[in-house]
Amino acid sequence: MPPSVSLALTIAAFVLDLTIRVLAVVFVPKNRRPATATAWLLAIFFIPYAGVIAFLLFGSTRLPRRRRDKQKEINRYILNATEGIDGAIETEAWPPWFASLAGLNRRLGAMPLLSGNTARVFDDYDRSLWAMVEAVETAEHFVHAEFYILSADSTTKPFFDALEAAVQRGVTVRVLYDHIASLRVRGYRRTKKRLTELGAEWHPMLPVQPWLGRYQRPDLRNHRKVLVVDGRVGFMGSQNMIDRTYDRWTNRRRGLRWKDLMLRIEGPTVAALNAIFLTDWYSETNELLQREARQSVAPVGTEDLDCQVVPSGPGFEGENNLRLFNGLIYAAQRKIVLTSPYFVPDDSMLYAVTTAAQRGVSVELFVGEIGDQAVVFHAQRSYYETLLKAGVVIWLYPAPTILHAKHFTIDDDVAVVGSSNLDMRSFTLNLEVSLMVRGRQFVNDLRQVQEGYRRASRRLTLDEWQRRPLRTAVLDNVARLTAALQ
Repeated sequence: MPPSVSLALTIAAFVLDLTIRVLAVVFVPKNRRPATATAWLLAIFFIPYAGVIAFLLFGSTRLPRRRRDKQKEINRYILNATEGIDGAIETEAWPPWFASLAGLNRRLGAMPLLSGNTARVFDDYDRSLWAMVEAVETAEHFVHAEFYILSADSTTKPFFDALEAAVQRGVTVRVLYDHIASLRVRGYRRTKKRLTELGAEWHPMLPVQPWLGRYQRPDLRNHRKVLVVDGRVGFMGSQNMIDRTYDRWTNRRRGLRWKDLMLRIEGPTVAALNAIFLTDWYSETNELLQREARQSVAPVGTEDLDCQVVPSGPGFEGENNLRLFNGLIYAAQRKIVLTSPYFVPDDSMLYAVTTAAQRGVSVELFVGEIGDQAVVFHAQRSYYETLLKAGVVIWLYPAPTILHAKHFTIDDDVAVVGSSNLDMRSFTLNLEVSLMVRGRQFVNDLRQVQEGYRRASRRLTLDEWQRRPLRTAVLDNVARLTAALQ
């Protein structure tokens, strides 16, 4: 190659590289958290071409415009449809801050706060699965099932058989599952075939199928887990519809088992939970199930829990779950107990948690001793020192169990259970659903579960943590740089 051509190519490459860096500084920080912008800029500056490609593929946290417009439309419909529903009436039993947080949720797109509900806690994987099977076996009108991961395997066979029997009785069965999450599981084709054979109406959520004109950032996922039967009984929580090993030979070799938590709900809140399914069904199919919305008026439960369903995700303007969680943590006066498999907070949540501990509130965090996602696990560990120094008590649930439950309690009055992790992915990238519950008996039930965690776990001390190997600390700190992108 002539020297002049080589020089020209070198100059062109330099100019292109400089242009990429300048444009990145101008455009990447726009409407992004500083931590997220910094992470992307680091990627682009260290690996310019690969970083730019990754940014173009994964840089947008927004759904496509058409999808956002549909979400806004259905949000308005649900808000209007639930406007006349009698909400819970404030009583002396409410904490003084509770009404304002319920109002915040409502203004951000949540369902009304409803009283007269019953909720039963299931922290055993098999028992919760069989509870869902038994509920489907009672269906007379419709079954609405929505899971982040759905797999027809030997463990979930009774659930699929119950769906098939329901169809044969004349029940309408509708199923939604996250496209990418379920696609990555072994037996995906078998699952689709089984859904078709049993006679369900089914659709993948947020499909990434550019050849069909369906595309958004591939890691914008629908992470919800919801089951509604006839509008009478509802289930929600952290458990996917799959074997608790996630049907992977590597998990079986390591002896990994997932531990989750699900709620069985009766009462008016079941209608609000069904509304979540209806919005996602409309988003994927353009079919608005108005009759099913009217059928979802459930009788008052045998207990008197005040419950509010809080959806969140890229389809909403604000980070509904993060705002609620931070509000609750700042409101706590005596005790906070957090459980999350992936604790990768943004700055606002980290400040909320550490501030609560520093002002004298007892703060406990349950996390797994091991993780199933290496980068996220190491990013999570990078926050332990700050938490421990602030006075947060960290409990490590023992291997080989993956503690996958997602819930927390505030004082003796309020709890939150749902699909949302306490991490930036759940705050920004995932469609999630949370349930805020006020009721001392329910909090006591959840505290019993937390006490079981405590008996099984070991407490992490600051001295132990500061003596960890240097190579582990380096991995944790490097992984933290990617936390805003996970």
